[in-house]
Amino acid sequence: MSPLASYRRLFELAGTTYVVVAFFARLPLAMSQLGTLLLVSGATGSYGLGGLSAGALAVANAVGAPFAGSLADRLGQRHVVLVQSLAGAASLTLLVALVHGGAADLAVVGAAALAGLTMPQVGPLARVRWRPITARTGAQQRRLVDVAFSYEGAADEASFAVGPAVVGLGVVAISPSGALLLAAAMLAAFGTAFALHPTARKVRGDGASLPTGRLVTPVLLVLVGAQLLIGTLFGATQTGTTVLATEVGQPGLAGLVHAMLGLGSALAGIATAFIPERIGPERRILVAAGALLVLSVPLLFVDGLLGLIAAVAVLGCAVAPFMIGVFTLAERVVTPGRVATAMTVLASATGLGYAVGSTIAGRLADQHGYTAAFAVTVSAMACALVLVSLAQRRLRAALAPSVAEREPALV
Repeated sequence: MSPLASYRRLFELAGTTYVVVAFFARLPLAMSQLGTLLLVSGATGSYGLGGLSAGALAVANAVGAPFAGSLADRLGQRHVVLVQSLAGAASLTLLVALVHGGAADLAVVGAAALAGLTMPQVGPLARVRWRPITARTGAQQRRLVDVAFSYEGAADEASFAVGPAVVGLGVVAISPSGALLLAAAMLAAFGTAFALHPTARKVRGDGASLPTGRLVTPVLLVLVGAQLLIGTLFGATQTGTTVLATEVGQPGLAGLVHAMLGLGSALAGIATAFIPERIGPERRILVAAGALLVLSVPLLFVDGLLGLIAAVAVLGCAVAPFMIGVFTLAERVVTPGRVATAMTVLASATGLGYAVGSTIAGRLADQHGYTAAFAVTVSAMACALVLVSLAQRRLRAALAPSVAEREPALV
């Protein structure tokens, strides 16, 4: 089956409604961080408080996601995502109300953290649904699941390009409050639709006991490390981009430039389905890691926005293939009853890596400029290449069909 035929078959199995709902349901998370930063900093005049609030939202989401994933493994996605969607929408609305009510800084930060804690990680949970969706496709299933993960990687990257753009339009057309309330409304509507869609029934938990089976293995730790480093790339690159755009007098273009990373990555994610099946995910992430290192080096030599746009767009072409390989590996090697937990753990690692990258890059940029921030990107990709190179034998063993050849659990 050709990649294009595989995409058509996937969308036939899931239905157009599901594909649309699952994409729009992940936009509020992509919108909320920038929306919070603009709302709080604009209303209070403090970029420090705005940054702290946005960071609290991101970190709380990263910390809470694995627990929500574990509940989804146990109880099924329907109940967990429904509660999260409504609670997340309410929390974003509360945040807007507190900011405009002149609430104390601690209350504002706390509301932002509550919003992050309650918002669902739709992308990882959508990945979990594809195996049961394709359950009756026989020998075609592995290929269809691989293509589904290519699509999901592209959809995630597209959401993190579209989300901030929607926030920007909302700020211009309405206000920062309007943009964040739009995110809340989308979360309530599309998050609820995602939770109640019939595909959610295909991943029901039994609710009787905690999910069994190994979760934390040496292989999963490698994959978590890989996602932590790719998150560091996001944080450091966005920081360097912001500093450079500010230095050349075009701070408003920083978001647009960074969106090029997501655009290049989304296109590459779709194209990943054309990679021959014989090239396993462990080899794909090795090649992608090497490409990320090579393609990140030009960032050290950019001195203007045009050069930066080109460098970031090309760099993005290696991001999605790397992440798709990581998530595909996790789906194959983790016990079926723990897949949702594993997916959300990987998403959390990406978020924490973003915080690490932006923090380190920000401090270095204060002292040495944007080139130092981009050096964090290059360093993270060098570490990623070393990590996946050393882990190749372990990853291949984990992919072997015999359970005896897989890695022993640590916990």
